[in-house]
Amino acid sequence: MRVERVDDAGDPRLRDYRDLTDIALRRVSEPQGGLYIAESAKVIARALGAGHAPRSLLVQQKWLDDADSLLAAHPDTPVYVVPAEIAEQVTGYAVHRGALASMARPALPSVDETVAGARLVVVLEDIVDHTNVGAVFRSAAALGADAVLITERCADPLYRRSVRVSMGTVFQVPWTRLPAWPEARTMLHASGFHLAALALSDDAEGLDAFAAAGHDRVALLLGAEGDGLSRRAVEAADSVVTIPMAGGVDSLNVAAAGAVAVWALNPRRR
Repeated sequence: MRVERVDDAGDPRLRDYRDLTDIALRRVSEPQGGLYIAESAKVIARALGAGHAPRSLLVQQKWLDDADSLLAAHPDTPVYVVPAEIAEQVTGYAVHRGALASMARPALPSVDETVAGARLVVVLEDIVDHTNVGAVFRSAAALGADAVLITERCADPLYRRSVRVSMGTVFQVPWTRLPAWPEARTMLHASGFHLAALALSDDAEGLDAFAAAGHDRVALLLGAEGDGLSRRAVEAADSVVTIPMAGGVDSLNVAAAGAVAVWALNPRRR
């Protein structure tokens, strides 16, 4: 293992980790050949297991043994060992989940490659909250969605908070970005998907009834918290579906609603 001890927060070797506050991350685009940050040994292990290449690790002394086991197949990857106060100065927050890894961002596959063989995919339209994006990925992995497609303005699934909330499932669920409507509708129809918009509407079909219809391939459209799906997304859908509510509640958080809908529509469960 290539261990390098660093005691200066301004050391250029730590530039990948500098100022990783959520505000800073939201300003970062997805550059060609860019990077993302994976946090905690479990998440890093899932990223490595998915074939993603590490650039470096940032750890404190007490977690150095974890780094050794994580990088068994990548012995030339530098491991920067820093005091706790240096880690916080560099990243902008208290690092208490063990190692951080700077990972090379893989190229996104095409939509056709992503949905090949899929029967249930989740489409996230303009969901900008990283926590919700991560939670949707975790539900997709746990409850049987085959892939996730996201619009251009949707938050990056590989941002630190999204990855952490997903428990690393962003590395196991195939995903890519969709073009704008109506081009996205044309692409999904060409692959045989029935588009179901999860939305509040007077003429919406209940989730149970829609699930019972047994569509062979379903693309489930989820919109941003508060605003919901755009008019163009609802118009692109073949069906508008709703989850019946009780207790005077009109709707669920988008991640919770997505979890309920994915469970109901999982073709393997049916």
